[in-house]
Amino acid sequence: MATQTAPPQPGSPPDTPRDVDVVTPGFTSSHGLFTAPASAATWRAVAQLAIGWPWLLTVGILALTWTLTSIALVPVFGVGLPMLVGGLVAGRWFARAERARLAAQTGVVVPAPTYRRSAKPGWWRWSTWRAVLADGRLWAHQVDAVAAMGVTTLGYGVAFGLGGAGIAAVAFPAYGRGSVVDDWFGLSWPLVVVVSVLGGVALLWLAALAAQGTSLVLVRLARALLGQTAQSEALLEARAAADAAQHAADRAETRAEHLRETRTAAVGAADEERRRIERDLHDGAQQRLVALGVELGVAKRHAARDPETATAALDHAHREVKETLAELRDLVRGIHPAVLTDRGLDAALSALAARAPIAVTVDVPQPTTLALAGAGAQAAAYFVVAEALTNVTKHAGAQAVLVEATVVDRPTGPALRVVVADDGKGGATASPGSGLDGLRSRVAALDGTFDLDSPAGGGTRLTVEVPCAS
Repeated sequence: MATQTAPPQPGSPPDTPRDVDVVTPGFTSSHGLFTAPASAATWRAVAQLAIGWPWLLTVGILALTWTLTSIALVPVFGVGLPMLVGGLVAGRWFARAERARLAAQTGVVVPAPTYRRSAKPGWWRWSTWRAVLADGRLWAHQVDAVAAMGVTTLGYGVAFGLGGAGIAAVAFPAYGRGSVVDDWFGLSWPLVVVVSVLGGVALLWLAALAAQGTSLVLVRLARALLGQTAQSEALLEARAAADAAQHAADRAETRAEHLRETRTAAVGAADEERRRIERDLHDGAQQRLVALGVELGVAKRHAARDPETATAALDHAHREVKETLAELRDLVRGIHPAVLTDRGLDAALSALAARAPIAVTVDVPQPTTLALAGAGAQAAAYFVVAEALTNVTKHAGAQAVLVEATVVDRPTGPALRVVVADDGKGGATASPGSGLDGLRSRVAALDGTFDLDSPAGGGTRLTVEVPCAS
């Protein structure tokens, strides 16, 4: 099977050295010349001549006669004009078939050209006919059909004539002794054998080179007359640049819209978090401090005349102080846990697992790589795990949970990846206003990804990736 070459890049010359290397190795290297009769390129050339000659002979005669007849009939009330347009359009089909044939038989791919198009669709419109008549590529296809007919006819005759003569000369010692040709040599028979065989081999070499050379001429004709022009390549480059610019603009617009959405979500989440902290302080620590003040006031009033009541009030105040401190620690942990700052994400996740009422396994394959993640990324990962464990405890009915944390490589850079998987009843959704929805907003604000897989009865798997630079 022929090995196809890659299409030339826009802006490259039509005749590339690659064509010569593939189609005519006998002209480019001593090894190719030495092995020319047995070369795969030669047999491809012979095959394409055997198929291309009748094909191009037929198409070339039709193109020549049809085009000349159509042009001659144009002055006769314009009768030849639709014939000419039809012939040029048919040339496009010929060009497509010829490019495909050359690619299959020579291994060289000729890129298709860009044709003129009418501003308004419809084959019956004059603008469509005018675009066809003004398209230089379509006229070039007609020229190629006629020129390729002549080249392939000449190449077919030379290559097969030399090859047939070479085979006859090599085989002459088997049948020619005593023949008229033997008498022509006028030499001794052993010398006739040597001359005949060597001459036959030379003819075979020339036939191989003729076949390869004909193929190269056909390929170069196709590149010049069936392929792209410098103008079409420039047009393609301009279109590609415009498409790339439009794609970049669309991507920037999508990115800007995403940033607007995530910024709004982050502002909303921050406001909700502020209200939660205010509510927790008002309903928890503030009320306990008020109660503490009352108890201390009771102890002060009874300190002199009723020591036992004062002692009981102080005991109660002491308990209130401890409970208030515990509540403040929990509140601070909800804002930013101290263990995350002091000991890192691995220890913080282990602390969350230890406080959970169900069995939680923390798997950190490479703890040292977690240091690559920034403080924002680690905080996001911590709160994702904390919220996920809370949801598992309240709603999942799970027996075990696996927490994985690792740093993975992504095309945009390293990312901190956290997975929380449980064996519960599944069916979890990040509905608006839920804790999972808040986590999704937090992750989106950091340009991360949030994936929740929770089929009913199949457990829940939450996967979050946050860029380490967050």
